[in-house]
Formats: sequence, structure tokens, C-alpha cells
Amino acid sequence: MPLIPEEPHIHESAQGPRVTPATGRTAPTPRPVPGPRSTASPRPSARGTTVARPAPPQRTSPSADQPRAAVAEDSPQPQIQLIPAPADGALDAADETVDLLLDTGRAPGDVLVLTTGQQHPWATHERSFGEAAYWAQHDAGDDVFYADVTAVDRALSRPVVIVAVNGGSDDDATRTLPAALAKAGALLIVCGDPQRINSALGVSV
Repeated sequence: MPLIPEEPHIHESAQGPRVTPATGRTAPTPRPVPGPRSTASPRPSARGTTVARPAPPQRTSPSADQPRAAVAEDSPQPQIQLIPAPADGALDAADETVDLLLDTGRAPGDVLVLTTGQQHPWATHERSFGEAAYWAQHDAGDDVFYADVTAVDRALSRPVVIVAVNGGSDDDATRTLPAALAKAGALLIVCGDPQRINSALGVSV
């Protein structure tokens, strides 16, 4: 009896690679930065003033004659960076610094911003929904968090702490800056008057 060739079933046995994505797997989409960084709801500007864009925070390797401040395994002391700004421009300088940190790859949850004078507009807005909701965002730790001098003791440590010396008394600055230094895991950035900052920290930055 002659052999009858088997009819090929191309649609079942010889199909090529699937071009449709696997079930439940979709193409990734850019994740908008939550909270104050949202493009749909832009963070309120601190003031209308314009300040010079700060230089990017440096992650330098310490030399033999330089203190190893940024190396966590050798010393708990963070690196300190000063961004000179007048009191009425310190918030804007802090905002510029936050933007620069995020643009260079720092995670939003790594950053804590403290103010010695007027609250940041984001903090004012979020607190209008109640302290519980405000601090819940802090505890979640997935976004930049803004607080004032009254909350410095409650705020948890983060890798980067930014302080805007935008007013308040000298006592406020003297109390906030050392506390901020203690909460900064790798980097403390202070925006404000250099003389006042050096006096409050007790060191020359």
C-alpha cells in the first residue's frame, strides 16, 4: 500500500516564535515620581526668585590627606556640601538640589528636606490633609519628604539630607543642622548663608 504523506499542521506543530507578549506581562511604562515630583501635579515652587543651579553632589574617593567622610564602612560621618544662598532663596536652592539629585539617579526615597524657617509648600499642602496622612508618606519612605525644624527629631535617617536655612532663629539653625547631620547617611547638603551655617555646625564647610 502506498504511503500517504501526512498533511503538515503548520498552525500547530511548526509555528515560529510568539510575537504576542505572555499573559499578564505588559511592556513597562515610565514610573512617574510620586508626590511632589509628579508632572501632572508639579511641586509648588518655593518662591519666584531665581537661584544659581548648584553643582552636582560629588561622590569622590577620599585621598590620603582627605577625611574619608563619604565611606560608610570607615566612618559614620557623612560628606557635607554647602550651597551658598540668601535666606529668601534657600528653598529654591534646595528644590534645585533635589531635582539634580533625582536627575543623576538618586532615588526619591533617599532624600529628606528640612527647613529652618517657612515650611516648604509641599509640606504645607500635605499637612492640610492631616498629620496622620502626612507622616504616613514619611513612613512609606518611597518619595522625597519635606519637614520643618519642629519635626527634625521625628524624621528618620535617609542617605541624603538637605537643609534649607530659610529663616528662623539662630537657635533653630543651631539645633537643626547637627540633628540633620546625624540623620544623613551619606550626604548632608545645606543651602543658606555660609557664615550662619558654619556657626551652627561648629565647623568650616
